[in-house]
This record gives sequence, structure tokens and C-alpha cells, in this order.
Amino acid sequence: MKLLSYRILLRKEPEGGYTVIVPSLPGCITYGDTIEQAIKMAKEAIELYIESLKEHGEEIPKEEGTFEYTLTMEAHS
Repeated sequence: MKLLSYRILLRKEPEGGYTVIVPSLPGCITYGDTIEQAIKMAKEAIELYIESLKEHGEEIPKEEGTFEYTLTMEAHS
């Protein structure tokens, strides 16, 4: 069995809970009421996403060669 690692982004929502985005898997987005639940839902979403790719004979994206950088910019009114 091969281990795959994916970066996830959690965004706190104004109405509560957390939206989770998996940048390397386009369209792989889920939600949880707590951080713990959001992470659990992300694992499930990633598993289902990869399962679907395998069923359709598509390549499984990897995070290799992916870099993360945060840009800080001034907001002009």
C-alpha cells in the first residue's frame, strides 16, 4: 500500500463550522461543524475522490512539486 499526503485548507465560516478545500484535488471540498469533524470529512472526501479516479482510469494527483507561499498585500479602498 502506498501512502499519499495531501495538504488541506480549513476556512472558518461566519455562520459556524469549517469548509475544507484540497488544492491538489480540484473540486474536492467538504465541510465540518468542528475542526476535528472537518478533518474527518476531508479524509473521507479524499478517499472517495481517489476511488473515483481509479474507477475511471485517471491519474492520481500528487503533492510533489507543489509549493505554498502566502502573499501579504495592501488593500486599497
